[in-house]
Amino acid sequence: MNAPWKPGTPGNRDAFAAYICDDAALDVLRPVVIELGWQPEKCHKGGLRNAVQSLSITASPTILMVDLSESGDPLSDINALAEVCEPGTVVIAVGQVNDVRLYRDLLASGIQDYLLKPLSPGQVRDALVNAQATYASPKSHDPSVAKKHVSTAVIGTRGGVGASTLATSLAWLFSADEKLPTALLDLDVHFGTGALALDLEPGRGLTDAIDNPGRIDGLFIERAMIRANDHLAILSAEAPMNSPLMTDGAAFVQLEEEFRQAFEMTVIDLPRNMLINFPHLLADVNVVLLVTEMTLAGARDAIRILSWLKSNASHVQPIVVANKVQAGVGEISKADFEASIERKIGFFVPYDIKAASNAAKLGQTFADANRSSKAGSVIRDVSRAVMGVGDGETVEVAAKAKGSLLGKLDLKSLMPKKSKDKAPVPAKA
Repeated sequence: MNAPWKPGTPGNRDAFAAYICDDAALDVLRPVVIELGWQPEKCHKGGLRNAVQSLSITASPTILMVDLSESGDPLSDINALAEVCEPGTVVIAVGQVNDVRLYRDLLASGIQDYLLKPLSPGQVRDALVNAQATYASPKSHDPSVAKKHVSTAVIGTRGGVGASTLATSLAWLFSADEKLPTALLDLDVHFGTGALALDLEPGRGLTDAIDNPGRIDGLFIERAMIRANDHLAILSAEAPMNSPLMTDGAAFVQLEEEFRQAFEMTVIDLPRNMLINFPHLLADVNVVLLVTEMTLAGARDAIRILSWLKSNASHVQPIVVANKVQAGVGEISKADFEASIERKIGFFVPYDIKAASNAAKLGQTFADANRSSKAGSVIRDVSRAVMGVGDGETVEVAAKAKGSLLGKLDLKSLMPKKSKDKAPVPAKA
């Protein structure tokens, strides 16, 4: 119960239930429950542990009162209760420990109120009426007050082109520089480097979501994601190599849905094989950053992926990012590459092995560790372009306005020099 719960659909849930340790408190509670129109039979004898056992096999009520009097570790037991409660349950705790620190810790864990024994009818009535008002009040993810949300998928044309480096850097910039609540979803389930780039342990959140998609809700997101800073949470994995990915992709779609409710920005590190196996992952994505090197293989696969996006995800706005651009080195010139993919390259990120090594040594994202480098500056331009697209700008306008490398560097010095023997250009898909 790390944060207040989000409202769920009542369905077959009871309006109220209580688990109280002693008869004296039950005698005070039952008349108030009847007065509010609820069933007195829902006031059970037994404390918090009895509540956990009962709610593990039945749906939790919308308003739940639990007695902590017999609990040796109230905070730990409250966390156990959170595991079995439906999202949206409003919890009122009852106890006999008069401790301000405990009270504050319980409120921070998501409890609505803490009532001190002996109970009085007025005290109980006020707490239950406030709980009703809390449950009925509009929540932040209601359609009428929905926040803007921008979802960005980062796809590499080939392995090793730097898509994960760009994804982690963007997520960090959105969260640290722009102070936007951001989720980073690393879908390379076996070999993802999202957590590694942030010097974090990936945890079991993503594999648990894949194994149990029915458990995915706001509370699961709060518990399963690893915090990188005050505004960035990451969901990643290092699944065992002897555990093949057995899923229809429903868990990924549900995760994206929960991200839209809880965050303003989502960055998905999307391996190209996942794009093939689970095309519905792009159903609600706004921007695709297609990361490539200026090679024959990179051009060929950029053509294929852009063609696929046009046919299967026409709502997505793609931005091509050329990474690891080196002066005088490359298989294809800028003009030939753009001619083959039939679109302009939005951004050119220069090759900087020293900056990449520096980020790895510091355990930081590339953009965070190398703010003064030319490559870091371009990545910040990419982040601003993504936000521009989220504000309704077209890709062309956003990329041009945010600068790419044009005007900042001598672009010609980064392009391969033309020779008499021109490299072949891939045929269009």
